[in-house]
Amino acid sequence: MNMAGDVVAGLHRLERAVLPLLEKLSSQEEIIKESGMQEVEVLHALHWLKNKGLCEVNETLFEVAELEENGAEYAKKGLPEKRFLEALKEKSLEMSELMKKAGLTKEELNASIGTLKSRNLITIGRGNETLFEITNEGRKANIPEQQLLQKLPAKTSELSQQEKKALEILKERKGIVKIAVKKAISARLTPQGRKAAADSAIKEKVVDRLTPEMIKSWESQKANLRSYNINAPVPEIFTGKKQPYRQFLDNVRKRFIGLGFKEMTGPIVESEFWNMDALFMPQFHSARDIHDAYYIKEPKYAEDLPMELVRRVKDAHEKGIAGSKGWRYSFNYRKTARLILRSHDTSISPRTLSSKELQIPGKYFQIARCFRYDVIDATHNADFDQIGGFVVGEGLNLKHLFGLLRLFAKEFCNTEQIRVAPSYFPFTEPSAALYAKHPQMGWIELAGAGIFRPEMTLPLGVEKPVIAWGIGLGRVAMFNLGLKDIRQLYSHDLEYLRNAKVL
Repeated sequence: MNMAGDVVAGLHRLERAVLPLLEKLSSQEEIIKESGMQEVEVLHALHWLKNKGLCEVNETLFEVAELEENGAEYAKKGLPEKRFLEALKEKSLEMSELMKKAGLTKEELNASIGTLKSRNLITIGRGNETLFEITNEGRKANIPEQQLLQKLPAKTSELSQQEKKALEILKERKGIVKIAVKKAISARLTPQGRKAAADSAIKEKVVDRLTPEMIKSWESQKANLRSYNINAPVPEIFTGKKQPYRQFLDNVRKRFIGLGFKEMTGPIVESEFWNMDALFMPQFHSARDIHDAYYIKEPKYAEDLPMELVRRVKDAHEKGIAGSKGWRYSFNYRKTARLILRSHDTSISPRTLSSKELQIPGKYFQIARCFRYDVIDATHNADFDQIGGFVVGEGLNLKHLFGLLRLFAKEFCNTEQIRVAPSYFPFTEPSAALYAKHPQMGWIELAGAGIFRPEMTLPLGVEKPVIAWGIGLGRVAMFNLGLKDIRQLYSHDLEYLRNAKVL
């Protein structure tokens, strides 16, 4: 069998029907009309023939003016202004008579009056009621908009200048016309396609599907079976999967639970007490500035604070505890009840530390959505996820913390290129920052950590040392997902979501 014969042997029945027609026809509409096939069948055939190199397919976009619901109605019974003029041709009419005779609503009447008066097609007089009379120009007038309605649907490029002007007028009116963008498809045979179209085998009936019945009856032995090209391109299938960042968060949660940590939870709308005061952060600290935290407009204040605990925290702030002199200022009860959007995940920790369910020794973590006013760039967002927690137990020290940070960098960032540097947080002493090296972005800060100060833990009822950390989870996700911009974590781009790395 020659090359053309090999190609013909693999043609689908739809391709066999369309290919010969391309010797004399080119447009999709002509092929549909000539073959009696459905539009989708012709489109499939042209696409398959193009992939086999048997034809070239061209697509051209064009605009079509189409009737909407009101337009279809007006095309049958006439535009309101046309009916207005028709009603006046016998005699002048008062408003109520005119509306009844022409079948106009109040809205249609008012719109028609403005249009017809501006074109000098009617005059308006006064009697017991407003009186309308048609002018000589009105008796001879043809309404261009009405004439256009009878012509639609039509390509906008084929309309005359007068028709285009009428179209612009109708577009400003409700539910009469709309502009749709459509696609014109045409095809022509390639040299290889001409050879295949001329092959007599193209008229042969072929069997596309082999059924169990054909095998049982031995009919398959005699059937002209279509050959298949197993190397032919097939449509790409995008299976359902979790959003990449959502999947990453779930994996992180599973890993922490697998490491023996218990998960903590807390509210997004939080009081300054749990978000700052219980962390031994003074009420005059710069983090409380309106440019850092988002304050709730209504309601402004929490009403469920544990007042005995608030008093103990107040004493630690004003007078100190365990040898500390405190911050030496007058603690404000009203301010501590102020509601904000949670600005960091550590706000959950004092809730757990003061809880009766706290287990010592114990390991706890939380994944929290946090909010903080920030300049948005490749590594910063106004809302972000943090993961943090603490380990409480006898004899814990800074070396235990460093070992934990190194474990996190290796476990969640797949890197051992880390640096631990001194840092500052009001609620930890000593404090440290964890840096890791990103393959494209270089060194970026991943976590803040330290040992909770006794001024924080003792008012909460905890006497054992507590090592704690908070990690910018979005930045860790960037490591794992190979992203350069943190904003991509929340992307709605289908191309990215379909091809994103599966963790």
